Amino acid sequence: MALPYPRFLAVLVAGLCAQASAQDQGVKAGVQQVEVKGGAYDPRRDDTAARIVVGREDIARYGDGSLAEVLKRIPGVTVTSTGGRSTEIRMRGLGGGYTQILLDGERAPAGFSIDNLAPELIERIEVLRVATAEFSTESVAGTINIVLRKTPRKREREFKLGQLLASDFHGPSFSTQVAERGERSSWSFTASGNHDSMSRDWSGYQENVRPDGVTDLLRTTYTPEHGSMNRLNLSPRINWTLEDGDTLAWETLFNSSSFRNHGHARITTYLGAPPQAPDLHTHGEFDDRLLKTSLDWTRSLASGTKLEAKLSAEWSSRKMFVWRLGRDAAGEPESDGSTLSDSHVRGLKSTGKATRTLDGGHLLALGWDLGFSASSDIRAERDRVRVFPPGFLLDEDFRARIGRAALYVQDEWTLNPRLSVYLGTRWEGVRTRVIGSSVVPTTVRSSVLSPIVQTLWKLPGEEGRSDQLRLALSRTYKAPELDSIVPRRSAWENNSATEADYQGNPNLKPELAWGLDAAWEHYWAEGAMVSLSGSLRRIEDYTSNRIYFDGLRWIFTPVNEDRASLRSLELETRFPLKALLEDAPAIELRASVSRHWSEVDSVPGPDNRMEQQIPLSANLGLDYKTGPLAAGASLAHRRGGRIRVTANRTFYRYAHTELEAYAAWTFNPKLLLRLSAANLLAEANAWDLTYADPASGVEKRGWHYPKSVSLRANLEMTF
Repeated sequence: MALPYPRFLAVLVAGLCAQASAQDQGVKAGVQQVEVKGGAYDPRRDDTAARIVVGREDIARYGDGSLAEVLKRIPGVTVTSTGGRSTEIRMRGLGGGYTQILLDGERAPAGFSIDNLAPELIERIEVLRVATAEFSTESVAGTINIVLRKTPRKREREFKLGQLLASDFHGPSFSTQVAERGERSSWSFTASGNHDSMSRDWSGYQENVRPDGVTDLLRTTYTPEHGSMNRLNLSPRINWTLEDGDTLAWETLFNSSSFRNHGHARITTYLGAPPQAPDLHTHGEFDDRLLKTSLDWTRSLASGTKLEAKLSAEWSSRKMFVWRLGRDAAGEPESDGSTLSDSHVRGLKSTGKATRTLDGGHLLALGWDLGFSASSDIRAERDRVRVFPPGFLLDEDFRARIGRAALYVQDEWTLNPRLSVYLGTRWEGVRTRVIGSSVVPTTVRSSVLSPIVQTLWKLPGEEGRSDQLRLALSRTYKAPELDSIVPRRSAWENNSATEADYQGNPNLKPELAWGLDAAWEHYWAEGAMVSLSGSLRRIEDYTSNRIYFDGLRWIFTPVNEDRASLRSLELETRFPLKALLEDAPAIELRASVSRHWSEVDSVPGPDNRMEQQIPLSANLGLDYKTGPLAAGASLAHRRGGRIRVTANRTFYRYAHTELEAYAAWTFNPKLLLRLSAANLLAEANAWDLTYADPASGVEKRGWHYPKSVSLRANLEMTF
């Protein structure tokens, strides 16, 4: 989409720069600056741009083995699993690019997986329901910013040793944190890793019903899987304070994961013809590597302006080798071959901003975000049995070049102690160029201008109690992923309408959304609050997935539909029990419930919702601490239901409730034992897909992934 207002941004930036210059002269003449924040600063309560901040103590409380396990306890955030290796993080019930995941305020590097980031590397997690100009506005549902551990406040020597016990996954883990702080420099080194062995069985079914109501196909699938996962995280950091007061920080993140698995899928056909390969052995080797390094520079000028700049480089690789051995219904060889995919991504990025506190309660910031990445991808397929159709490419390669640029300006304006306004505008542009042996050379350009307004009004109230109102208007977007616009095809062994081959669409456009958010927050005692928030989103060029038959195989491809609308209502509270009962034990309670609705204009009802949206999620938790003992429990529930994705395709996800608990015993200030139990209800992950065709009838397919109770023990030592 071509940008219609580039001059508007330039004029706005120039005008605010002129204002900053004029205010600078006033400061030099002796005008007193306004201090915007002070006292007991609470970002959830005091920031005009609303955010939820989860600190280091909450991150470490349950001794989780992955970041995804931490996120599922945050209000308004749900975590879903496909049953395989991938995990999806959702806000307002939506994942798939609608929820933005950032690493230190920047777009996560290519190849980054939230499953592979250890909680020990994280300082805090910021959840933003409304966009801000400082971060990318590719956040229709919201943003989760993961902030890695930074400058150590003191000398640290920590070591943790853990063990996971479950019937499907089990293995040891470790983490260590070493840090030193001097007069002008400091350094830290964090490392973590784990080895998990996997052994599980999953099942599925397929049922076809003719238009006259007669079932003419019924199959079941049973697949035992065995494998292992190895992960390693390394994060060194060095900080310097120079003679002139400037600071430099060098930071690196290295992540490595290797997954090996063997599955034996056996399909039993009770009605109808058997599939192409009812007996299929697969062996997979999946290796992911990620390296990100950056240099940060910060300078504070005498005029009060603070300058920050960062230069970073990224490299990632993903290698997937899948070998398969299939037999047909007669027991004869159907396939005996392999597929190799090897991807490499390299990138450079420059970000920075200038901030200044100005007379009149203004905190002004101007910034940029520039980046370039180049990726290369090869795919090779071989088979000693299967005969490929004419024109089928066994060897494919493609290369992509992606350039990104963003400029933003924002002003946090405190009109008075009770009223503040956030004004921001961000322009983002992306150019993607793809060439390769299996694709037509393709260039895709898009750009978005995103104005944002947020207000915070603190109402008068009694001492120790306060109410405040928030209102926000924002424009956000969702850009197509690279895999969505590259017209390559990935094939399934047993192709059908509910297991179709995937193919990208180079004609995809970004989805653009206008959003309105409002919230009421009530703080009624120390550490006690309740909030009620609602939001509306109107999405243009909504992207759905279309299924069609090309004469040989079923194809699954993304397309832009017309419009969609999204509505959410969220209620949250947290408080110490002492806020209700003076003599109550030291128990902290927290609860939240989120309800979401959506509609796609081109899809008929009932059950018309955006694809795979979770309609309702809820969290309930408590924490107790007395002397050396700390304990607690958490309940996370997500409701299922039927979703009509298109006129002839539906998705059904079953409800899921997860109960977990922990206990930590501090033997002395340097030794702690933490025990936790997860999925105490032992609920499985399950979902169904349905495709209806007027001529052939209804095809329905379902998957069921059991999940067992897991126990984890961590011994934590400091030296």
